[in-house]
Amino acid sequence: MADPDLGEAVIVYEDPEEGTVERTVPNERIAYFQDHWIVKLDEDEAGNDIVRRVPLQRVHYVERSVEEFESEVSTLRNQVESVARDIGSTLFGDDAGDADAEPRTIEVESESDDDS
Repeated sequence: MADPDLGEAVIVYEDPEEGTVERTVPNERIAYFQDHWIVKLDEDEAGNDIVRRVPLQRVHYVERSVEEFESEVSTLRNQVESVARDIGSTLFGDDAGDADAEPRTIEVESESDDDS
């Protein structure tokens, strides 16, 4: 059962078959990931989650009740910083997220017209 302290979310989106849909779900059943809102609808007999992925372009709005807006913003900031560290690590190596690491220089070589 959902923890009432976590609040609820309302998502309003366009469905190709149902038209405009409004769903109210506990906050822990909705997440934003890779340009989609993901909503847990139910579970199947095996205990697997049944989710609906709604592309960002189809969502009119998501309204959430939260205990503290500051903690919600802080969570979002932490997620953005984590993604930035992951991207930096992928592009520049494992110490890209380390503030004490020496900055790296990336050399880019261009082809000259003299070689043709």
